[in-house]
Amino acid sequence: MPPRTILAAVLAAVLAGVSAPGLAAGAPAPAHDHGHDHGAASRLHLNAGQKWATDAPLRQAMGQLRGQMAGALEAIHARRLPAADYVRLGGEVERAVADIVAQCQLPAEADAQLHLLVARLLDGAQAMSGASKHPKAARAGAVSVVQALDDYARYFDDPGFRPLAH
Repeated sequence: MPPRTILAAVLAAVLAGVSAPGLAAGAPAPAHDHGHDHGAASRLHLNAGQKWATDAPLRQAMGQLRGQMAGALEAIHARRLPAADYVRLGGEVERAVADIVAQCQLPAEADAQLHLLVARLLDGAQAMSGASKHPKAARAGAVSVVQALDDYARYFDDPGFRPLAH
């Protein structure tokens, strides 16, 4: 399956509330529903003034993703990152999101907030994946991913995670 098709399937599944294991197997996946209304949380916000809960798999995946983006940040800002590196980063974002979705064990409201970030991460990954045809869109996608990572630090309780300096 081409990467764009996989990305589209993962994004559709995330937004529809389907888990990634079934996607990976090519079979219908069980519903990823913790009893919450995805439409109720249309923008990121804090949980009564506190950051949302995280779990170890989410913290690990987001930390790895942050590290990958941090390594490319200077070249992204200087507009010197080669198209192949944007495509590679887009694939890394897609893999991290697939891991996050597959291992999601957050409480319902935190999960709904996470889905907002996941959609932004996947949008950025898709833009980066088209770097050879649309270099400006690829850079904008990378910036979007960086902003989503910074929002993760702002809205989710992950003491070891630091926003990217940009």
